[in-house]
Amino acid sequence: MKLEGTKEFDASREVVWSVINDPAKMANTMPGVSSFEIADDTHWSAKVKVPLGLGGLKMSIAFTKLEERPLEFASLNAKGQGVGALMNMTTSFTLSGEGEKTSMAWEADVKIAGPVGSMGQRVLQPIINQQVGNVLASLEREVQEAKAAA
Repeated sequence: MKLEGTKEFDASREVVWSVINDPAKMANTMPGVSSFEIADDTHWSAKVKVPLGLGGLKMSIAFTKLEERPLEFASLNAKGQGVGALMNMTTSFTLSGEGEKTSMAWEADVKIAGPVGSMGQRVLQPIINQQVGNVLASLEREVQEAKAAA
C-alpha cells in the first residue's frame, strides 16, 4: 500500500530536520508506543500497540535509517512483528522551503502480511489513513515545541 502527501510547517528546515532526524522525538509522534530504545545513530526499536478496530495489535518494530542528506532528505525502514501480522514499511521525507516555511513531501510503502494483512486494503486503508493523520498532527506539535525551544 503506497501513501504519500505533503505537510507544511511554520518553522525553518533546520527545526523540522531536528525533529524528523531525532528517533526519540519521532517516537513521540507514533500512536501506542509503550517502550522505545536507541541502539545507535541508525538503529532503534519500539514496542507499540497499533489501534486496529476492536482492541489493538501489539508489535515490536525495528527501525533502520537508510539514507540521509541533512536538511533535505531522509529515508528509513521499519520492520514489525506481532501476533497475526508482519509489517514492512519504507518511508522517506524530502524537505524544501526558505526562512520560517518548510514543506515536507513524504511517502510510505507499507506491506502487512499474516491474518491482519489478509483483511485487505479496503479494511486497512481507512485505519492506516487515520494513523497517518495522527502522526502528522503529532509531528506538527513536536516541530512547534522544537521551534519554541530554539
